[in-house]
Amino acid sequence: MHPRARNGFAGWIGTAIAIGVTVFTFVSSVAFAADRSGDAAPGEPVPAQAGRDHAAAKADRRVQALRRGINVNHWFAQVKDPRGYVPEHFRTYITVQDIELIRSLGFDHVRLSVAPEPMFVRGAADALPTRYLQQLDEAVNIILAQGLALIVDIHPDQTFKRALRTSNQDVEAFADFWRGLAGHLSTTDPERVFLEVLNEPEFEDAFRWSGVQAFLVSAIRQKAPEHTVIVSGHRWASLDDLLVLAPLGDPNLIYNFHFYSPQVFTHQAATWGTNFWHYLTEVPYPSSPDNTERLLAAVPQDVQRLALIRYGQERWNLTRIEAEIAEAHRWAGRHGVQVMCNEFGVHRKAASPGERAAWIRDVRTTLEGLKIGWTIWDYAGDFAMVNRISGKTVPDDMAIRALGIGDSTVTR
Repeated sequence: MHPRARNGFAGWIGTAIAIGVTVFTFVSSVAFAADRSGDAAPGEPVPAQAGRDHAAAKADRRVQALRRGINVNHWFAQVKDPRGYVPEHFRTYITVQDIELIRSLGFDHVRLSVAPEPMFVRGAADALPTRYLQQLDEAVNIILAQGLALIVDIHPDQTFKRALRTSNQDVEAFADFWRGLAGHLSTTDPERVFLEVLNEPEFEDAFRWSGVQAFLVSAIRQKAPEHTVIVSGHRWASLDDLLVLAPLGDPNLIYNFHFYSPQVFTHQAATWGTNFWHYLTEVPYPSSPDNTERLLAAVPQDVQRLALIRYGQERWNLTRIEAEIAEAHRWAGRHGVQVMCNEFGVHRKAASPGERAAWIRDVRTTLEGLKIGWTIWDYAGDFAMVNRISGKTVPDDMAIRALGIGDSTVTR
């Protein structure tokens, strides 16, 4: 394409993104009115509100399939196998027996992290590689065969996401990718398969993310008109990010947030994110000024000491967690939408198992008390609910009991 023509087209995409929320609201009204066209007599107009109500009823009904779930990572995203995304890894990292264990423990859904990069063809992003899709299809079928619902979570690396912050060409290509994947998954049961736009978008500009997300939902909707789509706020899909998000025009959505507060506890000893986390070990929960005093000598900078002093003074406990998560419930009620928490958990490398379990239990019971579905992070990674020992996968008894589910004596 001529460079000037390319620049003009990129400008058009930028305009589409900038007004994405407004346009998508109008398009949604028309599209979802058409969803009820079969109910009207020939020639009778279909009220837009009736179509919207019908589409919203889908999300209201389907969210009930997402009450108690678990994230499965490092299988199709963030792969740690040095061989990378190869068939042998897909066959062995997670097996039918793992999915059977997940079902037997009492989970009702899996959030499957899927990296787009191995499927992404620059210049033709909607042309997904057939062999890779076959591997993904096998995973989808294994999960669905166990009677579990499935969230397909697009989970790229930081480089991929950060390109979307400023490049409209990258947004356009990602929309093409979603058209290809949504079209491929459109044959799956929309009552049990959910499509999540983007994990933790990492946008600094909440308004740009609103336009980009609306643009991507529109692309998904073109190829998967029946499926419920899961959306989130602009940075880390946090509770704060949810509360500043303007709801989209499409009523067949579920809004999600991740809950890892306070991170000095949930991410202690982590080697990513905030640098000083790696100094922390056996951070107490619940917190108080007295029980956090001993931590202050562990960090080298005054500003890091202040973070730990604040953690103690804020007295994180069940009451504090209830107050925080209640805001998600209030936001959803005010906007008349469905909300869920599809990540929460504690990095287990240096956390006290009992205090880790206490935090998990407090978050889980709070969510359930508000009738908010949850998805624990994660199955077998750094926040794992299972232990892999000498070729056997054994549930973490204390953590599983904190989730209020299943028989933790089951192994595979």
